[in-house]
Amino acid sequence: MKNRNNMIVIGIAGGTGSGKTTVVNEIVKRLPKNDVVIIPQDAYYRDNIGIPLEERQKKNYDHPDSIEFELLVKHIEKLKSGKAIDRPIYSYLTCLRSEETIRIEPRHIVIIEGILCLTQPELRDLMDIKVFVDCEPDIRLSRVIKRDIIERGRGIDQTLLRYEETVRPMHLQFIEPSKRYADIIVPQGGQNAVAINVLTQFIEKQINEKNEYHARTS
Repeated sequence: MKNRNNMIVIGIAGGTGSGKTTVVNEIVKRLPKNDVVIIPQDAYYRDNIGIPLEERQKKNYDHPDSIEFELLVKHIEKLKSGKAIDRPIYSYLTCLRSEETIRIEPRHIVIIEGILCLTQPELRDLMDIKVFVDCEPDIRLSRVIKRDIIERGRGIDQTLLRYEETVRPMHLQFIEPSKRYADIIVPQGGQNAVAINVLTQFIEKQINEKNEYHARTS
């Protein structure tokens, strides 16, 4: 397969419930179709096979150690070299990886999305653009409660306990400090149309510059 040295890798981080997915979706709408692939960090949660479900549900999934970043880095490197990858599938309900995977072919634009994706130097080094989606804690908490109850089968007491014991402390220890590595900070999450437009224009500028450089040197 053709080498993809002109590939643009974008990292989009931010706290749980900050609106990262909304920002990603808005960016994808504005970029050329069939030219973007999204790699969710959450697909790379370490497999918990052999651990009882009750214990799996108690694990701290907001700590960097919960993510198999070494595999994610390896996969981004493969995509940049023009090779396809088999991306894991992770279930929030069972807290296990599926035996099946998703085949991902290289694309011009690769977006890595996840709360911890700016915390890892090896992963940051592969990114051309680093974005942090910022949002007020009370808004994030409201979104986390709705999501965990509707999508992940958790009760409100369980969700609030998880927020107090892991989500908030891990945000303060790992996620918030990673904001300093961002090239662009998007306040108010996916509701900030102006910031998303500026970000999209910045991405398009980076794409054009990289294409021009690749055309001159190839």
